Order: sequence, then C-alpha cells, then structure tokens
Amino acid sequence: MIGNLASFQDELAASGFPPLVNKLAGDGFRAGITTSALGPLRLVSLDTPASACVGRERDAGDGENLAVKVMTRGRTRIEQGRGEAELGPSDLVLLDPTRTLRFESTAAAHVTVLVPRRELRIRPAQIDRLIGVRIDGSHGPGALVSVLARQSARSASEFREAQALRSAAAVVELIAVALEARLGDEQPAPDERLRSRIAGYIEARLADPDLSPPGIAAAHHMSVRRLHKLFEDQPLTVAALIRRRRLERCRAELTGSGRTVTAVATRWGFSDPTHFSKLFKATYGYNARALVTSNRARTTRTRTAGPEKDGGDQGSKSNRRSHGEGEHRPPR
Repeated sequence: MIGNLASFQDELAASGFPPLVNKLAGDGFRAGITTSALGPLRLVSLDTPASACVGRERDAGDGENLAVKVMTRGRTRIEQGRGEAELGPSDLVLLDPTRTLRFESTAAAHVTVLVPRRELRIRPAQIDRLIGVRIDGSHGPGALVSVLARQSARSASEFREAQALRSAAAVVELIAVALEARLGDEQPAPDERLRSRIAGYIEARLADPDLSPPGIAAAHHMSVRRLHKLFEDQPLTVAALIRRRRLERCRAELTGSGRTVTAVATRWGFSDPTHFSKLFKATYGYNARALVTSNRARTTRTRTAGPEKDGGDQGSKSNRRSHGEGEHRPPR
C-alpha cells in the first residue's frame, strides 16, 4: 500500500493515467497500485479508499491510449463525455484519458486496461457514443472482458513474448466485440455490415500476396472507387489495413518462431524482403531481424539456465516492457 498521495499520483502518471485531484484524500490516505504489460497493453490494478476525483482535459497528443476500467470490488459513479455510468463489481466502462473526467467511489478495487487506439480500430464517432457508458460485466462479451482483464493483470508476467502478443490481440478483439455490442440493439447500417464482411475477407487471405483493393472490390461486386469510399471515414484505408494486419502477423511469428525474416515475410504476403524490412522498422522502430536474434538468444539462455531461472527472467522483462506498438522493443 502507498501511504503518500503525491507518491500515488506519481505512480499513476507513470502508468499513463491522467492527473487526478482527489477531494477526499487526507493525511491518512492509503492506496495500492500494481502495473504490468501484456504485449502493447498496459494493465493497472488499483486498490483505493473512498474517493471523489476530477481529471481535467488534456492535450490530444496525450491520447495514444483509451482506457477500459473494470470494477473488482466496490461501486463507482463516473461522468465523461455524454456518458454517466454507475458501476458495480465486474462492470466496465470505456474512458478517454484526454477528456474531463469526474467520478465518486466507495473503497474499491479495479483493473484498468490501457489500449492503444489504433489497436481497437473503432471509428471516432463510435468512441464518442461509448465513452462513459456502463457495460454490463455479468454476461455476454462484457463478462469475458471483465474476467480476462482481471486474470491478465494477475498473470501477465508469466507470459513469454509471443504468448503475450497473441493474448493481447485476443483481449483487444474481445474488448472491441463488447464495445460494438454496447452500441445498442439497432441494426448496423448496410455500410457497416459490408465493411465487417470485407474485413473478414481480408483477415482470411492475408497470406495471399495478390490480395489488393482491386481484387477485394471484384470479389464483392463493387468498383475500387466504391471500396475506397466505404473506408474513407475509417482509421485505416483498405491497403493500410492489409499492410498493418500482415505486419502484426509477422511480428508475432518472428517473436515466437525460429523462422527467418524472409520466410516469415513471404508467408504473410510480402514478396520483397527489403521493402518488408524497411516497412517493419518504420512501423515498430526496430529491425525485424532483432526479433529473430533475441528469440534465439532467449532460447539459448533457457537451455543454459533451466526453466526456473528463465521463468524469473520473463517476469522481470514483462514489468519493464513499455506500452504502445511504436515503443515496443525486442528483449535483449
């Protein structure tokens, strides 16, 4: 437990939380905070006394992440954007760290998952509708997210690099499903249904080197112009979506396998290894070959040190890993 409010706020800031003013914090303030990383996700577990907090609006440049807050114990009332949520145990809510936030809570425990915006691939207009809205954590997709968030916070340090990346992708996908379900019972617009079908088509054919907007348009009986218009208000264009998903598949495979960079790049549709290497470094900030090298070094250390020593090493690396795809670095 942390007995100093200033120290607690410093820990929060270091974890990526916005500055908060707690009107109920006094000399006897006691709170607990634990942070861990799961791939690009940062998990922050908090144990706090009764609180009444205000977080002021921040610069948009601080908005790399969105926050999914999952209650474990106690009750919280949160106001942000147009939303107002009354949360009990297991419930969750989506928050934007750059927007004004007000909340009041009993003594409570909660886990917050900081998710890079680009990972969710949800349109800004949809995010606006979801901010500050309660998501039921007792059943459906919300229940799965609630359980996974709490369990991931407890066991993230036990994951190896490749396991962490794949597990994080699964958590992000479930969060997206829960958010989309909360948008309401209204039928999705025809364009949304078509985009979802096209996204599924792309996902199933990422390994095809000929996958391209013209081929996708032809398969869905539309013009290339219509395809591009369909995605013009999305975070990624069709070509960028294909490229991003292929890079994500390559990064996960390079981290967890002994295959060469060229073999993995070719497997996921990149016919030019040089172009792939430049694209990978521009996206992630380090060379793809570094993942292969670090994976081999880690395998060698595992064989030399034995499972007990290796397990401890993995745990410490997890705590050091910073969030964000661009900031991720291969273990050395």
